[in-house]
Amino acid sequence: MKWKVLKTKKDYAKAAKRMIEIFHTEEEGALLDELELLIVLIKDYDDRNFPLLNMDPLQVIILKMDEMGIKSKDLVPLIGSKGHVSAVLSGKREITLKMAQRLREFFQLPAEVFI
Repeated sequence: MKWKVLKTKKDYAKAAKRMIEIFHTEEEGALLDELELLIVLIKDYDDRNFPLLNMDPLQVIILKMDEMGIKSKDLVPLIGSKGHVSAVLSGKREITLKMAQRLREFFQLPAEVFI
């Protein structure tokens, strides 16, 4: 198949399916070239359609807080004490899996954004 820029979900799904089929190829040549092209096309589609997945988790949290008009104290039920919230937002403390799950539910975003 001749691949081109992925513009629809259907194109994306077809490319992703094909990439999975040939992902473990080690042979040089057309198949490896096709795999490398699919990886580039899928990344391009993701970058255009899911920009938050490429952002730092702290940037996403701050962006969503600004959009929703909330303050750090509003994150206490999701992250923990005011000290924990402050440490997470300053980058001094890692986001745990439990926090990522709560942030996902609160901000309605994929958990992968916060990990």
